[in-house]
Amino acid sequence: MSEPISQTAAEPRVYIRPLMSADRTEFLDLMQRSVELHHPWISPPTTGPMFDSYLRRLSRDDHTGLLICERLSDAIVGVINLNNIVRGSFLSASLGYYVGAPYTGLGYMTHGLELVCRHAFERMGLHRLEANIQPDNDRSLELVRRCGFENEGLSRDFLYIAGAWRDHERWSRVHDRRGLRPQ
Repeated sequence: MSEPISQTAAEPRVYIRPLMSADRTEFLDLMQRSVELHHPWISPPTTGPMFDSYLRRLSRDDHTGLLICERLSDAIVGVINLNNIVRGSFLSASLGYYVGAPYTGLGYMTHGLELVCRHAFERMGLHRLEANIQPDNDRSLELVRRCGFENEGLSRDFLYIAGAWRDHERWSRVHDRRGLRPQ
C-alpha cells in the first residue's frame, strides 16, 4: 500500500491514494464483482489487459487515478479518475468514478469525492472539476449534488456507451480562490 495522499481527521473511514500496478488483483476482483452495478453507466477494467491499458492512460500527464480506500482495512472501495486535465488558463479536469458493489450506500464515495476535490483544488491547483452523468443515473447525480456540484445543462449524444450515443448532464464544481492564476 502506498501512503495516503489525502485524508481528514473528520472522516477517518477513508483516504485516497494513487492506483499502482500492485493493486491489480484486488482491483480486478472488485470490478468483476461489480459489473452488474456499473452496467450500463460505465465499463471499468475487468481483465488484465484492460487494467494494463488503464495504467498506461494514468501514466500520462493529463490523467490521474485515485483509489478510495477504507481506513481500517486498506481495502479498495472505489475509484475517482481525473481525466483530460488541462493546465494553462483552463485549470480543469473531468471526473470519472465508480464504487465497488460491496460498498454502495455506505458514504465512501461522498467522502472520497470530497477528498479528491480538495486534492485537485489545493494540491493540483485546478480551478474547475466537471462530471458528466447520464440523466437516469440517480445515484451518481445525488453524489455530485451532495458534494456541491452545480448542474450546467445537458450535453446531447455526449459519450458512446453500451452501444449508443448517450446524453449526459454536465455538473461542475469551481474553486473560488481569490488570486488563482493560470500555471
